[in-house]
Amino acid sequence: MKKAILPSGLRVLTQKIEGTKSVTVLILAKAGSRCETRDIRGLSHFLEHMFFKGGEKYPNTKAVSEAIDSIGGEFNAFTGKEYVGYYVKVASNHKDLAMDVLADMLITAKLDQKEIDKERGVILEEYNMYQDTPMYQVGWDFEKLMFGDQPMGWDQIGLKEVINKLGHDDFVKYKNELYRPDNLVVSVAGDVSHDELVAAVGEKFKMEAGETDFAWQPVTPNDSEDRVILQKKKTEQGHVVVGVPGYPESHDDSMAMKLLAIILGGNMSSRMFLNVREAQGLAYYIQSSTDDYTDVGVISTRAGVDLNRVDFAVEAICKEYADVRDNGVSEAELQRAKDYLKGKMVLKLEDSEEYAHLLAKYEVLYKKARTPESVVELVERVTIDDIARISKEIFQEDKLYMAGIGPWDDKERFAKLLKV
Repeated sequence: MKKAILPSGLRVLTQKIEGTKSVTVLILAKAGSRCETRDIRGLSHFLEHMFFKGGEKYPNTKAVSEAIDSIGGEFNAFTGKEYVGYYVKVASNHKDLAMDVLADMLITAKLDQKEIDKERGVILEEYNMYQDTPMYQVGWDFEKLMFGDQPMGWDQIGLKEVINKLGHDDFVKYKNELYRPDNLVVSVAGDVSHDELVAAVGEKFKMEAGETDFAWQPVTPNDSEDRVILQKKKTEQGHVVVGVPGYPESHDDSMAMKLLAIILGGNMSSRMFLNVREAQGLAYYIQSSTDDYTDVGVISTRAGVDLNRVDFAVEAICKEYADVRDNGVSEAELQRAKDYLKGKMVLKLEDSEEYAHLLAKYEVLYKKARTPESVVELVERVTIDDIARISKEIFQEDKLYMAGIGPWDDKERFAKLLKV
């Protein structure tokens, strides 16, 4: 991996991947939904959509899409809580065009009020889609329960009443505050030459230097005593998330927590899959995972469950938490989790998009890119004693939370099941 910082403060990362003729150009902005205030909830995601409405050189959605479609490229964007990404993946001989389109979108975006009004309907339909997709919505409900009424507890899609009133000035103000060169990272992976790429970025991303005068607020403790959040809905399958607060990504035990999640429910040979799904038939899908942010973290298990056996499913998940806390894991289990994580990383990094994302994420959040080699080093350091120690720290009864979507409204019923 190579890095350059342009006079404007824009950081450029490149990674040459041998044996590929493609390249991904990815732009990350430290500008996710965590940067919002109550009166602009959903603006980060809405702005992501508006960038595709065109700028000066590519003046509308048709021109933007045709530029990439005409060369067989792929382009998309995403909004997270702590950063937003825009990428184009093309044959390497078209990388200049990819950068040209992205630079025009992000720097000269029109943010026309008529287009805002039209896209508002699209955003509201996306909002409705998530409301009608419980396996997604339940995860957002869980974070709302965990973190409370503050940006980290808000979902990226926002609120209908806010989406309906956002206007041109709101978008311009937010863009000018956060889409500044020192708050952006250009990450390019694939068939690329570092020096040539840096020169091309400098030519296309003409931005004035200046420091971003913005910092998100730290997460404050959630003083609510609620441990269960339910959304009553007529469904054929119940959807639950059961979990506890964990470690932020920068914590020394963050990697141990990732491996613990794999052991618990990261794949088809995990404890949750074998004991809750296969042995008892309590769930169709079941998966344990971590959410790793800069200063907070979560480890949780989500499952789609039989409506008539949801109590047994929640109890079974809690039992697995208690078992790993009280009895630990074997060396063989930990080694399988390590090999699984490393193997998945190798497969992902054959894709230039994934490689560009890996480099850019850590650069934009921590100003220090993380390489695959450094990830492997962190994985290898974790011991079964580390797993035992963190399991005892995090799996405590008063730290358990649950979100559920299904035909239920008795929170106390489920609160009684949260026992380890």
